[in-house]
Amino acid sequence: MMKKFNVHYFQHIAGEGFGSCYEHLKALGAVITATEFFALPTDYLFEIDALPAVDDVDLLIIMGGPMSVNDEANFPWLKVEKRWIRRYLATSKPALGLCLGGQLIANALGAIVQRTPQPEVGWSTVYKSEYIPAHCFKVPAEIRVLQWHRETFNIPKGAIRLAENSVCPNQLYQIGKNVLGFQFHPEITPAVLELFIEHELEENVFEGPYVQSLQSIKNSKKIDFLPGQQILNNAIDYVLRA
Repeated sequence: MMKKFNVHYFQHIAGEGFGSCYEHLKALGAVITATEFFALPTDYLFEIDALPAVDDVDLLIIMGGPMSVNDEANFPWLKVEKRWIRRYLATSKPALGLCLGGQLIANALGAIVQRTPQPEVGWSTVYKSEYIPAHCFKVPAEIRVLQWHRETFNIPKGAIRLAENSVCPNQLYQIGKNVLGFQFHPEITPAVLELFIEHELEENVFEGPYVQSLQSIKNSKKIDFLPGQQILNNAIDYVLRA
């Protein structure tokens, strides 16, 4: 019988779901639960005890979101979320952070998260960094992935940068053998990409030379999503072996 293990998601966008790795996790025997921070009223007095017990989580996946990790005034639960992340990481259990999630892990560990000189929206290529130790997560020499951000993390103290590009130097980092923080969106699915596009049509947040037209992004093909899906599945397998 396949061994069950508990995967917990921190979600920040209504309708986002569990991302492209859902079937991979179920095939591994995962029991999947989530905390839906987006459903909390901004004035809700959220306490850390409302989150799962750290001992009950075998893999943490922190999803993306439109808010800044620095906006604790408008989203007071961010402070509690970061406290819980620190508590969880202290156990050396596996964790993945995806875009905002990668920023939250970095910030919870004391790294600065700030605006990038230029936002990135759409499909772009990121490249494997040089001088990566042999034990680290294996990153392709280059991979085309979806970007959707105007802030980025500094690499946390003690972490190793694994991937980069010329627009945003910090695209993927590793802490120990059990934590990976992504700037891009390896988890993106066609349905969630539609949500991103709808939000941008309403809010008109992004502009700049590295912001692709929403029409061109709408024309994304199924094959475009596969490299991100593969690297995320590989990342799950890697941190679970830690």
